[in-house]
Amino acid sequence: MSTDATLLQRLKKFVLEEANAQWEALEHQWKTPLAQRVAKGWAIEGIRIVEVDNFLVRMHCYNNQSRFREGDLVVLHRGNPRDPDALHLDLYYDGVTDLEAGLIRGNPYLLKAEPDGWVMDQDWFDTSEFYLAAIDQVADSHRGRSIILPILQGNLYPQIDFARYHRAREWSTRKGLNESQVEAIATAYATNLYHLIQGPPGTGKTMVLAHLSDLFVQEGGRVLITGLTHRAIHNALNKVVQVNPEIPACKIGDQRHTGDLKAPNFETFDESGFGDIHTGYVIGATPFALQTQRLRNVEFDVVIFDEASQVTIPLALMGMLAGNKYIFVGDEMQLPPVTVFAQPKQEVSSIFSILSGRGQETMLNITYRLNDVLTEWPSKTFYGGKLQPSEQSKKRRLRLVGEPNRWDFVLDPQTPAVFVDLDHKNATNRSMLEAEVVADLVVSLIVRGLSPAEIGVVTPFRAQSRLIRTLLWRMIDDEDIRRQIIVDTVERMQGQEREVVLVSLATSNPSFAAQIADFLFRPQRLNVTVTRPRTKLILVGSKHVLLAGQYDPDVAESVKILRELIDFCAHISLQGGIP
Repeated sequence: MSTDATLLQRLKKFVLEEANAQWEALEHQWKTPLAQRVAKGWAIEGIRIVEVDNFLVRMHCYNNQSRFREGDLVVLHRGNPRDPDALHLDLYYDGVTDLEAGLIRGNPYLLKAEPDGWVMDQDWFDTSEFYLAAIDQVADSHRGRSIILPILQGNLYPQIDFARYHRAREWSTRKGLNESQVEAIATAYATNLYHLIQGPPGTGKTMVLAHLSDLFVQEGGRVLITGLTHRAIHNALNKVVQVNPEIPACKIGDQRHTGDLKAPNFETFDESGFGDIHTGYVIGATPFALQTQRLRNVEFDVVIFDEASQVTIPLALMGMLAGNKYIFVGDEMQLPPVTVFAQPKQEVSSIFSILSGRGQETMLNITYRLNDVLTEWPSKTFYGGKLQPSEQSKKRRLRLVGEPNRWDFVLDPQTPAVFVDLDHKNATNRSMLEAEVVADLVVSLIVRGLSPAEIGVVTPFRAQSRLIRTLLWRMIDDEDIRRQIIVDTVERMQGQEREVVLVSLATSNPSFAAQIADFLFRPQRLNVTVTRPRTKLILVGSKHVLLAGQYDPDVAESVKILRELIDFCAHISLQGGIP
């Protein structure tokens, strides 16, 4: 067991190495000639400014093969991304040739004065100072030395108040929750220190989080809900408001990041008026807000971390400094933290993985998303057979209406999991053949009556998602329909669900697949990918990707999981591509 000083030093080293790796990666991109950056998807050239409305910038480009997507930080410039006059933005919408972004820093009048000839590159914001400040605060504060560090080191364990436990069980049972949800709420409510709630896909972890928040607020508790992304915080707050509209709840953060938030948003805690509330309340905010004037020095009774399996230790420290009791909601079998400097085989631990295995966690075991067929493979592969479909979901099947079409043999509701083998060869991070098939299947689903908002497309590579989106934009004229269809990498799909999910594996080059095996075949990625749909999973790819295992024994073990998934699916051979 390392000393506290050693642990803190190791965390600082991690933060600085990550920041350096981020900056070096960006510098490498910026130094690459523009033509190569465009070809690699790192930049867009020839951007025209259509409109500047306050801080909203609307743009148009003639060719967009970039890796950019909503939520990315980008820099607009005239040829030099380091130019002091360059403008820094947050990309809101990527409609292939039409883009929208929020201005973070820069002079908008430059865009109005010279609307043509702009270049967009990847940008980055260095957050290391916030992490380092939190680590120092842990070292210097009583809370850090007496609670946080002993928890991390395994020297301090929770105690359960059984009177509170039984009261919470009775309350949550009356709410109609299932046994695993009742147990999770009761134990988390009754602990004096921390508890972990493992929420496999579709098991209602956000519902549990909301009911738990309600219970804390009823006794006057001040609850902070935090997490890695604004989306996770919004989902949690929206569910809190849905469960009990009377709960005082808000988000503290930049107005640019309100999105689909159904609770009020305030720039700072002082503006919210919540400081005058003497009963309980719920506030949602990123951990970074606690290190700024937005929420600095605001105390909470309970801190709830959503998607905690993606929260690194330094990020968790920011949130833990705001209270003495912590609830971590996550799932180790889903995506781990995303880092730059660490190699995939040296996976960075999340706060959830550090604390799991100590007997302080409850697993939710009923999925309300997946039907019986779609539950079977992830339950057996990742959850020891414990994950079961609910009575409502297990017999659910895809419903098609309208006239049959040429893709009905793939869309067949009676086969909830299918693998469409296109048998192509030598594709790396994009496949036009797969993109055409996937786009055609999406259009066919819409024609057969499925709402575009109920269709999701997942692929490992941004280049492939860009290709599929471009094809769909050409095939679908309606802008509203375009915006509803989600085409993205698995990282952006965690926490979401759709009626139908199409997966484009893209690569069929075994050597290339072997080189990126720790990324491509990572079990958590496969688990998240195949557990997004409610009724239909369609894998589109080439069986040649499975030959990657011949290059490395370690890779062979990773490929085995994908092979088992493909074997589980109904197999459709379509060597000619589109029928």
